[in-house]
Amino acid sequence: MGIDYTKPLHRPATGSPAISLEKVQAAAPRLVNLYKTARVSLEKSGLSGQRAAVYLVLDRSRSMSGHYRSGTVQHLAEQALGLSAHLDDDGTVPVVFFSTDVDGVAELNLHGYEGRIGALHGSFGPMGRTNYHVAMQAVIDHYTASATAEPALVIFQTDGGPTSRTAAEHVLCTAARLPIFWQFVGFGDPENKQFDFLRKLDELPVPSKRVVDNAGFFPAGATPEALSDAALYEALMSEFPDWLRAARAAGILAGA
Repeated sequence: MGIDYTKPLHRPATGSPAISLEKVQAAAPRLVNLYKTARVSLEKSGLSGQRAAVYLVLDRSRSMSGHYRSGTVQHLAEQALGLSAHLDDDGTVPVVFFSTDVDGVAELNLHGYEGRIGALHGSFGPMGRTNYHVAMQAVIDHYTASATAEPALVIFQTDGGPTSRTAAEHVLCTAARLPIFWQFVGFGDPENKQFDFLRKLDELPVPSKRVVDNAGFFPAGATPEALSDAALYEALMSEFPDWLRAARAAGILAGA
């Protein structure tokens, strides 16, 4: 059963993390530093106690192969998991792998995350092109089927523009009425024109194109593994709080 989007979807923040530090220490001690760093960023953003479902979307286009081999994508997944432990009390991050189509959908949790991204990636077969819209629709379908009462924060990683730009823009704009925020993370040279389309998505006008600004973009650089955890979390939180306020004002989320 899907969500009735006419009903309130936002539960007031409690001020405490979804999963306690003690539980993270017991289940995933390697994630403790990430968990603590994420907490600082959430506090700076005024989001202590905020609840949200965290999704991770990973690009499997052919140009991404080096980032999988180096462990950079695995580290991003661990960063997402460290953040999710504050926002989502089930301790699980749904992961969508995409290239030409959706290559696979899996879950990452505190009890089974080490080396998981590389293993999953290796099981999905050949890498392909870059179609954002198929991955975005997979997230929308998963989120709607989950019937959660919380908003979603989607960390959408890619190293280039999509093959079908029209389809990507259409899905983003039509999804603006849903309680889903899309945070695009670019792996690659920030000056490269490959990210011009992501900048366009970030700046699509409101309300002529979409009811609220439901997307953000930041480039993680040509060597994203060199980006500090603190910098990554601050970038992830740079536009999410603004979207929460706009979504509440538009009636997409309940609350003042």
